Amino acid sequence: MAQEEAQKSADVVAAVAATDKEVTVPAPVLEKEVTAPAPVATEEKTVPEKDEKVTSEAEKSVPVKEEETVVAEKVIVLSPEELEKKALEEFKELVREALNKREFTPPAPPVIEEKTEEKKPAEETKEEEKTEEKPEEAVVKVEEKSSDAAVPEETKPEEKSEAAAAPEETKPEEKEAVPATEKASGAEEDGTKTVEAIEESIVSVTPPESAATVVVAEPVEPEEVSIYGVPLLQDQRSDMILLKFLRARDFKVKEALTMLKNTVQWRKENKIDELVESEAGEEASEFEKMVFVHGVDKEGHVVIYSSYGEFQNKELFSDKEKLNKFLNWRIQLQEKCVRALDFTSPDAKSSFVFVSDFRNAPGLGKRALWQFIRRAVKQFEDNYPEFATRELFINVPWWYIPYYKTFGSIITSPRTRSKMVLAGPAKSADTIFKYIAPEQVPVKYGGLSNDIGDTITEAIVKPAAKHTIELPASEACTLSWELRVLGADVSYGAQFEPTTEGSYDVIVSKTRKIGLTDEPVIADSFKVGEPGKIVITIDNQTSKKKKVLYRFKTQPIV
Repeated sequence: MAQEEAQKSADVVAAVAATDKEVTVPAPVLEKEVTAPAPVATEEKTVPEKDEKVTSEAEKSVPVKEEETVVAEKVIVLSPEELEKKALEEFKELVREALNKREFTPPAPPVIEEKTEEKKPAEETKEEEKTEEKPEEAVVKVEEKSSDAAVPEETKPEEKSEAAAAPEETKPEEKEAVPATEKASGAEEDGTKTVEAIEESIVSVTPPESAATVVVAEPVEPEEVSIYGVPLLQDQRSDMILLKFLRARDFKVKEALTMLKNTVQWRKENKIDELVESEAGEEASEFEKMVFVHGVDKEGHVVIYSSYGEFQNKELFSDKEKLNKFLNWRIQLQEKCVRALDFTSPDAKSSFVFVSDFRNAPGLGKRALWQFIRRAVKQFEDNYPEFATRELFINVPWWYIPYYKTFGSIITSPRTRSKMVLAGPAKSADTIFKYIAPEQVPVKYGGLSNDIGDTITEAIVKPAAKHTIELPASEACTLSWELRVLGADVSYGAQFEPTTEGSYDVIVSKTRKIGLTDEPVIADSFKVGEPGKIVITIDNQTSKKKKVLYRFKTQPIV
Protein backbone atom coordinates (compact mmCIF):
# COMPACT_ATOMS: atom_id res chain seq x y z
CA MET A 1 0.00 0.00 0.00
CA ALA A 2 2.81 2.32 0.85
CA GLN A 3 4.39 1.64 -2.44
CA GLU A 4 1.14 2.33 -4.30
CA GLU A 5 0.67 5.62 -2.47
CA ALA A 6 4.25 6.68 -3.22
CA GLN A 7 3.73 5.82 -6.86
CA LYS A 8 0.55 7.92 -7.00
CA SER A 9 2.28 10.89 -5.41
CA ALA A 10 5.12 10.63 -7.92
CA ASP A 11 2.65 10.55 -10.80
CA VAL A 12 0.91 13.65 -9.46
CA VAL A 13 4.20 15.55 -9.15
CA ALA A 14 5.15 14.58 -12.68
CA ALA A 15 1.75 15.69 -14.03
CA VAL A 16 2.03 19.02 -12.27
CA ALA A 17 5.51 19.54 -13.59
CA ALA A 18 4.35 18.70 -17.08
CA THR A 19 1.47 21.16 -16.91
CA ASP A 20 3.77 23.91 -15.62
CA LYS A 21 6.06 23.53 -18.57
CA GLU A 22 3.25 23.69 -21.15
CA VAL A 23 1.57 26.74 -19.62
CA THR A 24 4.43 28.91 -18.41
CA VAL A 25 6.91 28.54 -21.25
CA PRO A 26 4.76 29.77 -24.21
CA ALA A 27 3.33 32.72 -22.19
CA PRO A 28 6.27 35.13 -22.64
CA VAL A 29 6.41 34.22 -26.33
CA LEU A 30 2.76 35.25 -26.81
CA GLU A 31 3.37 38.57 -25.06
CA LYS A 32 6.26 39.38 -27.35
CA GLU A 33 4.37 38.45 -30.49
CA VAL A 34 1.31 40.49 -29.55
CA THR A 35 2.90 43.63 -28.05
CA ALA A 36 5.90 44.11 -30.34
CA PRO A 37 4.11 44.72 -33.70
CA ALA A 38 1.43 46.95 -32.16
CA PRO A 39 3.44 50.22 -32.10
CA VAL A 40 4.86 49.52 -35.53
CA ALA A 41 1.40 49.08 -36.97
CA THR A 42 0.18 52.37 -35.44
CA GLU A 43 3.19 54.33 -36.75
CA GLU A 44 2.74 53.04 -40.28
CA LYS A 45 -0.94 53.96 -40.30
CA THR A 46 -0.88 57.41 -38.58
CA VAL A 47 2.18 59.07 -40.14
CA PRO A 48 1.13 58.91 -43.79
CA GLU A 49 -2.44 60.00 -42.95
CA LYS A 50 -1.20 63.22 -41.27
CA ASP A 51 1.22 63.97 -44.09
CA GLU A 52 -1.45 63.54 -46.70
CA LYS A 53 -3.82 65.83 -44.80
CA VAL A 54 -1.18 68.56 -44.38
CA THR A 55 -0.11 68.47 -47.99
CA SER A 56 -3.66 68.48 -49.26
CA GLU A 57 -4.59 71.45 -47.05
CA ALA A 58 -1.44 73.34 -48.14
CA GLU A 59 -2.18 72.69 -51.80
CA LYS A 60 -5.73 73.96 -51.34
CA SER A 61 -4.74 77.05 -49.33
CA VAL A 62 -1.99 78.37 -51.63
CA PRO A 63 -4.12 79.15 -54.69
CA VAL A 64 -6.83 80.73 -52.51
CA LYS A 65 -4.35 83.24 -51.02
CA GLU A 66 -2.95 84.08 -54.43
CA GLU A 67 -6.44 84.80 -55.78
CA GLU A 68 -7.23 87.03 -52.76
CA THR A 69 -4.07 89.11 -53.18
CA VAL A 70 -4.70 89.60 -56.88
CA VAL A 71 -8.24 90.82 -56.21
CA ALA A 72 -6.99 93.16 -53.46
CA GLU A 73 -4.46 94.75 -55.80
CA LYS A 74 -7.13 95.38 -58.40
CA VAL A 75 -9.32 97.16 -55.85
CA ILE A 76 -6.59 99.30 -54.20
CA VAL A 77 -4.72 100.53 -57.28
CA LEU A 78 -6.17 103.83 -58.52
CA SER A 79 -5.21 105.99 -61.44
CA PRO A 80 -3.74 109.43 -60.69
CA GLU A 81 -6.95 111.07 -61.90
CA GLU A 82 -9.09 108.93 -59.59
CA LEU A 83 -6.74 109.51 -56.66
CA GLU A 84 -6.83 113.25 -57.27
CA LYS A 85 -10.61 113.28 -57.51
CA LYS A 86 -11.04 111.24 -54.33
CA ALA A 87 -8.62 113.42 -52.37
CA LEU A 88 -10.35 116.57 -53.62
CA GLU A 89 -13.76 115.34 -52.43
CA GLU A 90 -12.38 114.51 -48.97
CA PHE A 91 -10.63 117.88 -48.84
CA LYS A 92 -13.81 119.74 -49.76
CA GLU A 93 -15.71 117.96 -46.99
CA LEU A 94 -13.10 118.98 -44.43
CA VAL A 95 -13.14 122.57 -45.70
CA ARG A 96 -16.94 122.66 -45.55
CA GLU A 97 -16.87 121.35 -41.99
CA ALA A 98 -14.24 123.94 -41.04
CA LEU A 99 -16.36 126.72 -42.55
CA ASN A 100 -19.42 125.56 -40.61
CA LYS A 101 -17.39 125.60 -37.39
CA ARG A 102 -15.75 128.90 -38.31
CA GLU A 103 -12.30 127.42 -37.84
CA PHE A 104 -10.68 129.80 -40.33
CA THR A 105 -11.20 132.69 -37.94
CA PRO A 106 -9.52 132.41 -34.52
CA PRO A 107 -12.12 132.55 -31.72
CA ALA A 108 -12.41 135.78 -29.79
CA PRO A 109 -11.44 135.67 -26.12
CA PRO A 110 -14.46 134.87 -23.87
CA VAL A 111 -16.14 137.78 -22.09
CA ILE A 112 -16.03 137.18 -18.32
CA GLU A 113 -18.43 139.01 -16.00
CA GLU A 114 -17.10 139.22 -12.46
CA LYS A 115 -19.48 139.62 -9.52
CA THR A 116 -18.64 140.45 -5.93
CA GLU A 117 -18.80 137.40 -3.71
CA GLU A 118 -20.73 137.61 -0.43
CA LYS A 119 -18.56 137.20 2.62
CA LYS A 120 -19.43 134.27 4.83
CA PRO A 121 -18.81 134.03 8.58
CA ALA A 122 -15.38 132.74 9.50
CA GLU A 123 -16.81 129.71 11.36
CA GLU A 124 -18.84 128.51 8.37
CA THR A 125 -15.89 128.84 6.02
CA LYS A 126 -13.67 126.88 8.39
CA GLU A 127 -16.26 124.10 8.70
CA GLU A 128 -16.63 123.93 4.93
CA GLU A 129 -12.87 123.74 4.46
CA LYS A 130 -12.61 120.92 6.99
CA THR A 131 -15.45 118.94 5.44
CA GLU A 132 -14.04 119.45 1.93
CA GLU A 133 -10.57 118.32 2.98
CA LYS A 134 -11.75 115.15 4.81
CA PRO A 135 -15.17 114.06 3.57
CA GLU A 136 -14.36 110.35 3.89
CA GLU A 137 -13.38 110.62 7.58
CA ALA A 138 -16.64 112.43 8.34
CA VAL A 139 -18.67 109.60 6.78
CA VAL A 140 -16.77 106.99 8.80
CA LYS A 141 -17.40 108.89 12.03
CA VAL A 142 -21.10 109.06 11.30
CA GLU A 143 -21.28 105.30 10.79
CA GLU A 144 -19.33 104.56 13.98
CA LYS A 145 -21.34 106.96 16.14
CA SER A 146 -24.64 105.78 14.75
CA SER A 147 -23.75 102.22 15.80
CA ASP A 148 -22.95 103.46 19.28
CA ALA A 149 -26.23 105.30 19.42
CA ALA A 150 -28.14 102.02 18.95
CA VAL A 151 -27.77 101.17 22.69
CA PRO A 152 -31.22 101.30 24.41
CA GLU A 153 -31.75 104.33 26.58
CA GLU A 154 -34.04 102.68 29.21
CA THR A 155 -32.56 100.27 31.79
CA LYS A 156 -34.32 97.34 33.43
CA PRO A 157 -36.29 97.86 36.73
CA GLU A 158 -33.99 95.52 38.64
CA GLU A 159 -30.96 97.56 37.71
CA LYS A 160 -32.75 100.75 38.80
CA SER A 161 -33.65 99.33 42.21
CA GLU A 162 -30.15 98.04 42.83
CA ALA A 163 -28.73 101.36 41.83
CA ALA A 164 -31.13 103.20 44.14
CA ALA A 165 -30.50 100.83 47.07
CA ALA A 166 -26.73 101.10 47.00
CA PRO A 167 -25.78 104.33 45.28
CA GLU A 168 -22.58 104.63 47.20
CA GLU A 169 -21.35 101.06 46.55
CA THR A 170 -21.60 101.17 42.75
CA LYS A 171 -18.66 99.71 40.95
CA PRO A 172 -16.57 101.67 38.52
CA GLU A 173 -18.08 99.72 35.64
CA GLU A 174 -21.61 100.71 36.69
CA LYS A 175 -20.57 104.30 37.07
CA GLU A 176 -19.35 104.31 33.49
CA ALA A 177 -22.67 102.94 32.27
CA VAL A 178 -24.48 106.16 33.01
CA PRO A 179 -22.21 108.33 30.88
CA ALA A 180 -22.52 105.75 28.11
CA THR A 181 -26.12 106.76 27.49
CA GLU A 182 -25.13 110.38 27.55
CA LYS A 183 -22.35 109.61 25.13
CA ALA A 184 -24.80 107.81 22.87
CA SER A 185 -27.17 110.74 22.82
CA GLY A 186 -24.20 113.04 22.21
CA ALA A 187 -23.11 110.77 19.39
CA GLU A 188 -26.50 111.18 17.78
CA GLU A 189 -26.19 114.94 17.98
CA ASP A 190 -22.61 114.85 16.66
CA GLY A 191 -23.71 112.47 13.94
CA THR A 192 -26.47 114.77 12.82
CA LYS A 193 -24.06 117.68 12.87
CA THR A 194 -21.48 115.87 10.79
CA VAL A 195 -24.14 114.82 8.28
CA GLU A 196 -25.30 118.39 8.01
CA ALA A 197 -21.69 119.53 7.54
CA ILE A 198 -21.25 116.99 4.73
CA GLU A 199 -24.46 118.16 3.08
CA GLU A 200 -23.25 121.72 3.31
CA SER A 201 -19.92 120.76 1.77
CA ILE A 202 -21.65 118.92 -1.07
CA VAL A 203 -23.87 121.90 -1.79
CA SER A 204 -20.92 124.27 -1.75
CA VAL A 205 -19.24 122.32 -4.59
CA THR A 206 -21.91 123.51 -7.03
CA PRO A 207 -21.07 126.96 -8.42
CA PRO A 208 -23.08 129.61 -6.57
CA GLU A 209 -24.83 132.43 -8.30
CA SER A 210 -22.10 134.85 -7.24
CA ALA A 211 -19.39 132.92 -9.17
CA ALA A 212 -17.94 134.21 -12.47
CA THR A 213 -20.03 133.32 -15.52
CA VAL A 214 -18.93 132.90 -19.16
CA VAL A 215 -21.11 134.26 -21.91
CA VAL A 216 -21.71 131.51 -24.52
CA ALA A 217 -22.11 132.74 -28.09
CA GLU A 218 -25.16 131.67 -30.02
CA PRO A 219 -24.72 129.48 -33.12
CA VAL A 220 -23.92 131.50 -36.22
CA GLU A 221 -24.00 130.94 -39.96
CA PRO A 222 -21.10 129.23 -41.82
CA GLU A 223 -18.05 131.36 -42.42
CA GLU A 224 -17.36 132.88 -45.84
CA VAL A 225 -13.69 132.78 -46.83
CA SER A 226 -12.08 133.96 -50.05
CA ILE A 227 -8.53 133.33 -51.18
CA TYR A 228 -6.87 135.01 -54.18
CA GLY A 229 -10.23 136.68 -54.77
CA VAL A 230 -12.03 133.32 -55.14
CA PRO A 231 -14.68 132.26 -52.55
CA LEU A 232 -14.05 128.76 -51.21
CA LEU A 233 -16.48 126.02 -52.28
CA GLN A 234 -18.49 128.34 -54.53
CA ASP A 235 -17.57 127.24 -58.06
CA GLN A 236 -15.00 125.44 -60.23
CA ARG A 237 -12.33 128.03 -59.47
CA SER A 238 -12.28 126.92 -55.84
CA ASP A 239 -11.52 123.33 -56.87
CA MET A 240 -8.50 124.46 -58.87
CA ILE A 241 -7.12 126.35 -55.87
CA LEU A 242 -7.77 123.50 -53.43
CA LEU A 243 -5.92 121.14 -55.78
CA LYS A 244 -2.82 123.32 -55.46
CA PHE A 245 -2.81 122.87 -51.70
CA LEU A 246 -3.33 119.12 -52.10
CA ARG A 247 -0.43 118.79 -54.54
CA ALA A 248 1.82 120.86 -52.28
CA ARG A 249 1.23 118.30 -49.51
CA ASP A 250 1.33 115.18 -51.70
CA PHE A 251 -2.46 114.72 -51.46
CA LYS A 252 -2.39 114.37 -47.66
CA VAL A 253 -5.78 115.88 -46.92
CA LYS A 254 -5.28 116.86 -43.27
CA GLU A 255 -1.91 118.48 -43.95
CA ALA A 256 -3.42 120.38 -46.88
CA LEU A 257 -6.21 121.65 -44.62
CA THR A 258 -3.66 122.89 -42.08
CA MET A 259 -1.75 124.65 -44.85
CA LEU A 260 -4.93 126.29 -46.13
CA LYS A 261 -5.85 127.53 -42.64
CA ASN A 262 -2.37 128.96 -42.15
CA THR A 263 -2.54 130.74 -45.51
CA VAL A 264 -5.92 132.28 -44.71
CA GLN A 265 -4.61 133.42 -41.34
CA TRP A 266 -1.45 134.88 -42.95
CA ARG A 267 -3.55 136.80 -45.46
CA LYS A 268 -5.70 138.26 -42.69
CA GLU A 269 -2.71 139.24 -40.56
CA ASN A 270 -0.98 140.97 -43.50
CA LYS A 271 -4.23 142.42 -44.94
CA ILE A 272 -3.51 141.11 -48.42
CA ASP A 273 -6.91 142.11 -49.84
CA GLU A 274 -6.32 145.70 -48.78
CA LEU A 275 -2.73 145.59 -50.02
CA VAL A 276 -3.87 144.72 -53.55
CA GLU A 277 -6.12 147.77 -53.73
CA SER A 278 -3.52 150.15 -52.30
CA GLU A 279 -1.40 152.39 -54.50
CA ALA A 280 2.28 151.67 -55.05
CA GLY A 281 4.84 153.90 -53.39
CA GLU A 282 7.51 156.10 -54.89
CA GLU A 283 9.94 153.19 -54.99
CA ALA A 284 7.68 151.17 -57.34
CA SER A 285 9.45 152.41 -60.47
CA GLU A 286 12.77 151.21 -59.08
CA PHE A 287 11.31 147.91 -57.92
CA GLU A 288 9.93 147.27 -61.41
CA LYS A 289 13.48 147.19 -62.76
CA MET A 290 14.18 144.30 -60.45
CA VAL A 291 10.98 142.22 -60.84
CA PHE A 292 8.73 142.41 -63.90
CA VAL A 293 6.36 140.31 -66.00
CA HIS A 294 7.22 139.68 -69.66
CA GLY A 295 5.78 137.28 -72.22
CA VAL A 296 4.85 133.62 -71.90
CA ASP A 297 6.68 130.32 -72.22
CA LYS A 298 6.16 127.77 -74.97
CA GLU A 299 3.17 126.29 -73.08
CA GLY A 300 1.48 129.62 -72.44
CA HIS A 301 2.50 130.24 -68.78
CA VAL A 302 3.17 133.84 -67.76
CA VAL A 303 6.89 134.50 -67.09
CA ILE A 304 8.12 136.61 -64.14
CA TYR A 305 11.74 137.81 -64.17
CA SER A 306 13.81 138.75 -61.11
CA SER A 307 17.24 140.39 -61.17
CA TYR A 308 19.17 139.74 -57.96
CA GLY A 309 21.89 142.16 -59.04
CA GLU A 310 19.58 145.04 -58.11
CA PHE A 311 20.02 144.13 -54.44
CA GLN A 312 23.38 145.88 -54.73
CA ASN A 313 21.50 149.19 -54.89
CA LYS A 314 22.20 150.61 -51.43
CA GLU A 315 19.65 153.37 -51.81
CA LEU A 316 16.84 150.83 -52.12
CA PHE A 317 18.04 148.14 -49.74
CA SER A 318 20.03 149.93 -47.06
CA ASP A 319 17.91 148.91 -44.04
CA LYS A 320 15.14 146.56 -42.93
CA GLU A 321 12.41 149.13 -43.47
CA LYS A 322 13.22 149.44 -47.17
CA LEU A 323 13.50 145.67 -47.51
CA ASN A 324 10.03 145.28 -46.01
CA LYS A 325 8.68 147.87 -48.44
CA PHE A 326 10.07 145.84 -51.30
CA LEU A 327 8.56 142.65 -49.86
CA ASN A 328 5.11 144.25 -49.58
CA TRP A 329 5.40 145.50 -53.16
CA ARG A 330 6.49 142.02 -54.31
CA ILE A 331 3.51 140.40 -52.55
CA GLN A 332 1.22 142.96 -54.17
CA LEU A 333 2.63 142.11 -57.61
CA GLN A 334 2.28 138.38 -56.96
CA GLU A 335 -1.32 138.77 -55.80
CA LYS A 336 -2.26 140.80 -58.85
CA CYS A 337 -0.68 138.22 -61.16
CA VAL A 338 -2.47 135.36 -59.39
CA ARG A 339 -5.85 137.08 -59.62
CA ALA A 340 -5.32 137.57 -63.36
CA LEU A 341 -5.01 133.80 -63.90
CA ASP A 342 -7.78 131.61 -65.23
CA PHE A 343 -9.05 129.05 -62.69
CA THR A 344 -12.19 128.05 -64.58
CA SER A 345 -10.73 125.05 -66.42
CA PRO A 346 -8.11 122.38 -65.66
CA ASP A 347 -6.58 123.08 -69.07
CA ALA A 348 -6.06 126.75 -68.25
CA LYS A 349 -2.56 127.95 -67.36
CA SER A 350 -2.84 128.74 -63.66
CA SER A 351 0.86 128.93 -62.77
CA PHE A 352 4.01 130.87 -63.65
CA VAL A 353 7.54 130.41 -64.92
CA PHE A 354 10.06 132.24 -62.71
CA VAL A 355 13.41 133.34 -64.16
CA SER A 356 15.95 134.50 -61.56
CA ASP A 357 19.03 136.29 -62.88
CA PHE A 358 22.07 136.05 -60.55
CA ARG A 359 24.36 138.28 -62.58
CA ASN A 360 26.13 140.67 -60.15
CA ALA A 361 24.15 139.23 -57.23
CA PRO A 362 25.35 140.06 -53.69
CA GLY A 363 28.03 137.80 -52.27
CA LEU A 364 27.47 135.28 -49.51
CA GLY A 365 29.12 137.66 -47.04
CA LYS A 366 25.90 139.69 -46.88
CA ARG A 367 24.13 137.26 -44.60
CA ALA A 368 21.37 139.63 -43.54
CA LEU A 369 20.37 140.19 -47.14
CA TRP A 370 20.34 136.48 -47.97
CA GLN A 371 18.35 135.74 -44.82
CA PHE A 372 15.77 138.23 -46.03
CA ILE A 373 15.68 136.53 -49.43
CA ARG A 374 15.22 133.13 -47.83
CA ARG A 375 12.39 134.44 -45.63
CA ALA A 376 10.66 135.95 -48.66
CA VAL A 377 10.98 132.72 -50.64
CA LYS A 378 9.55 130.75 -47.70
CA GLN A 379 6.52 133.05 -47.51
CA PHE A 380 5.77 132.59 -51.20
CA GLU A 381 6.19 128.83 -50.95
CA ASP A 382 3.84 128.53 -47.95
CA ASN A 383 1.15 130.93 -49.10
CA TYR A 384 1.24 130.57 -52.91
CA PRO A 385 1.67 126.80 -53.33
CA GLU A 386 2.09 125.18 -56.73
CA PHE A 387 2.08 128.50 -58.59
CA ALA A 388 5.50 127.78 -60.11
CA THR A 389 5.50 125.41 -63.05
CA ARG A 390 9.27 125.95 -63.46
CA GLU A 391 12.03 128.02 -61.82
CA LEU A 392 15.05 128.95 -63.94
CA PHE A 393 18.22 130.28 -62.27
CA ILE A 394 20.48 131.86 -64.91
CA ASN A 395 23.94 133.42 -64.80
CA VAL A 396 24.63 131.47 -61.62
CA PRO A 397 28.20 132.12 -60.35
CA TRP A 398 30.41 129.39 -58.96
CA TRP A 399 30.01 130.59 -55.36
CA TYR A 400 26.26 130.04 -55.52
CA ILE A 401 26.55 126.25 -55.43
CA PRO A 402 27.15 126.06 -51.65
CA TYR A 403 24.32 128.50 -51.11
CA TYR A 404 22.08 126.47 -53.38
CA LYS A 405 22.31 123.55 -50.96
CA THR A 406 21.06 125.80 -48.19
CA PHE A 407 18.55 127.51 -50.46
CA GLY A 408 17.22 124.18 -51.66
CA SER A 409 16.73 122.94 -48.13
CA ILE A 410 14.00 125.57 -47.64
CA ILE A 411 11.89 123.95 -50.35
CA THR A 412 10.44 120.86 -48.71
CA SER A 413 8.29 119.58 -51.57
CA PRO A 414 10.04 117.23 -54.02
CA ARG A 415 7.67 118.51 -56.70
CA THR A 416 9.03 122.04 -56.31
CA ARG A 417 12.65 120.90 -56.24
CA SER A 418 12.19 119.04 -59.49
CA LYS A 419 11.16 122.32 -61.15
CA MET A 420 14.42 124.13 -60.36
CA VAL A 421 17.00 124.50 -63.18
CA LEU A 422 20.43 126.11 -62.71
CA ALA A 423 22.58 127.46 -65.54
CA GLY A 424 25.92 129.29 -65.60
CA PRO A 425 26.62 132.34 -67.78
CA ALA A 426 27.64 130.24 -70.80
CA LYS A 427 24.45 128.11 -70.73
CA SER A 428 21.89 130.69 -69.62
CA ALA A 429 20.56 131.57 -73.07
CA ASP A 430 20.25 127.93 -74.10
CA THR A 431 18.39 127.21 -70.87
CA ILE A 432 15.96 130.07 -71.36
CA PHE A 433 15.27 129.25 -75.00
CA LYS A 434 14.64 125.63 -74.09
CA TYR A 435 11.46 126.68 -72.29
CA ILE A 436 10.72 130.16 -73.70
CA ALA A 437 10.70 131.16 -77.35
CA PRO A 438 13.29 133.86 -78.21
CA GLU A 439 10.61 136.29 -79.37
CA GLN A 440 9.11 136.11 -75.86
CA VAL A 441 12.40 136.76 -74.03
CA PRO A 442 13.45 140.35 -73.20
CA VAL A 443 16.47 141.73 -74.99
CA LYS A 444 18.11 142.13 -71.60
CA TYR A 445 18.26 138.34 -71.32
CA GLY A 446 19.22 137.66 -74.91
CA GLY A 447 15.77 137.43 -76.43
CA LEU A 448 14.33 138.99 -79.56
CA SER A 449 11.22 140.51 -78.13
CA ASN A 450 11.36 143.86 -79.94
CA ASP A 451 8.70 144.62 -82.50
CA ILE A 452 10.73 143.36 -85.44
CA GLY A 453 8.84 140.59 -87.20
CA ASP A 454 7.29 137.51 -85.71
CA THR A 455 9.19 134.58 -87.20
CA ILE A 456 12.58 133.65 -85.73
CA THR A 457 14.98 131.56 -87.75
CA GLU A 458 17.67 129.35 -86.26
CA ALA A 459 21.00 128.48 -87.88
CA ILE A 460 24.06 126.47 -86.79
CA VAL A 461 27.62 127.71 -87.33
CA LYS A 462 30.08 124.81 -87.44
CA PRO A 463 33.43 124.98 -85.61
CA ALA A 464 36.19 126.88 -87.48
CA ALA A 465 33.75 127.90 -90.23
CA LYS A 466 31.81 130.86 -91.59
CA HIS A 467 28.08 131.13 -92.07
CA THR A 468 26.20 133.70 -94.14
CA ILE A 469 22.62 134.91 -93.74
CA GLU A 470 20.81 136.63 -96.62
CA LEU A 471 17.93 139.06 -96.09
CA PRO A 472 16.21 139.94 -99.43
CA ALA A 473 14.85 143.39 -100.33
CA SER A 474 12.90 143.54 -103.61
CA GLU A 475 12.14 147.27 -103.56
CA ALA A 476 13.06 150.51 -101.89
CA CYS A 477 12.46 150.00 -98.19
CA THR A 478 13.92 150.05 -94.72
CA LEU A 479 15.27 146.65 -93.75
CA SER A 480 15.64 145.95 -90.01
CA TRP A 481 16.96 142.81 -88.29
CA GLU A 482 17.86 141.31 -84.91
CA LEU A 483 20.47 138.64 -84.37
CA ARG A 484 21.67 136.64 -81.40
CA VAL A 485 24.61 134.18 -81.27
CA LEU A 486 24.40 131.82 -78.32
CA GLY A 487 27.75 131.57 -76.61
CA ALA A 488 29.08 134.53 -78.65
CA ASP A 489 32.87 134.56 -79.21
CA VAL A 490 32.39 135.04 -82.96
CA SER A 491 32.94 137.77 -85.55
CA TYR A 492 30.00 139.62 -87.10
CA GLY A 493 29.75 141.71 -90.26
CA ALA A 494 27.01 142.87 -92.70
CA GLN A 495 26.87 144.47 -96.15
CA PHE A 496 24.31 145.29 -98.84
CA GLU A 497 24.69 143.66 -102.27
CA PRO A 498 22.44 145.12 -105.02
CA THR A 499 21.13 142.93 -107.82
CA THR A 500 21.56 145.66 -110.50
CA GLU A 501 24.68 145.22 -112.58
CA GLY A 502 27.28 147.89 -112.15
CA SER A 503 26.17 148.76 -108.62
CA TYR A 504 28.61 148.62 -105.74
CA ASP A 505 28.38 146.71 -102.48
CA VAL A 506 27.77 148.82 -99.38
CA ILE A 507 29.26 147.94 -95.99
CA VAL A 508 26.52 148.19 -93.43
CA SER A 509 28.48 146.99 -90.38
CA LYS A 510 32.22 146.43 -90.25
CA THR A 511 33.42 143.04 -89.07
CA ARG A 512 33.86 143.03 -85.32
CA LYS A 513 34.38 140.59 -82.53
CA ILE A 514 31.42 139.70 -80.30
CA GLY A 515 32.36 138.58 -76.80
CA LEU A 516 30.37 137.33 -73.84
CA THR A 517 30.36 140.77 -72.24
CA ASP A 518 28.91 142.51 -75.31
CA GLU A 519 25.25 143.16 -75.94
CA PRO A 520 23.54 139.77 -76.33
CA VAL A 521 21.41 140.97 -79.25
CA ILE A 522 22.62 142.76 -82.34
CA ALA A 523 20.00 145.11 -83.78
CA ASP A 524 20.64 146.90 -87.08
CA SER A 525 18.84 148.47 -90.06
CA PHE A 526 19.55 149.80 -93.57
CA LYS A 527 17.64 151.97 -96.08
CA VAL A 528 17.54 150.19 -99.40
CA GLY A 529 17.22 152.38 -102.52
CA GLU A 530 17.28 149.56 -105.07
CA PRO A 531 16.56 145.84 -105.12
CA GLY A 532 19.19 143.69 -103.47
CA LYS A 533 19.96 141.80 -100.27
CA ILE A 534 21.70 142.15 -96.90
CA VAL A 535 24.43 139.57 -96.39
CA ILE A 536 25.39 138.85 -92.76
CA THR A 537 28.59 136.88 -92.08
CA ILE A 538 29.24 134.96 -88.85
CA ASP A 539 32.81 133.72 -88.44
CA ASN A 540 33.26 131.01 -85.80
CA GLN A 541 36.92 130.25 -85.12
CA THR A 542 36.32 128.24 -81.96
CA SER A 543 36.17 124.46 -81.62
CA LYS A 544 32.48 124.48 -80.66
CA LYS A 545 29.45 124.95 -82.83
CA LYS A 546 27.29 128.04 -82.32
CA LYS A 547 23.58 128.64 -82.65
CA VAL A 548 22.33 131.81 -84.34
CA LEU A 549 18.83 133.25 -83.88
CA TYR A 550 17.64 136.04 -86.16
CA ARG A 551 14.57 137.70 -87.65
CA PHE A 552 13.91 140.73 -89.85
CA LYS A 553 11.19 142.90 -91.39
CA THR A 554 10.84 145.45 -94.22
CA GLN A 555 8.95 148.74 -94.20
CA PRO A 556 8.23 150.51 -97.52
CA ILE A 557 9.58 154.03 -97.89
CA VAL A 558 6.74 156.46 -98.52
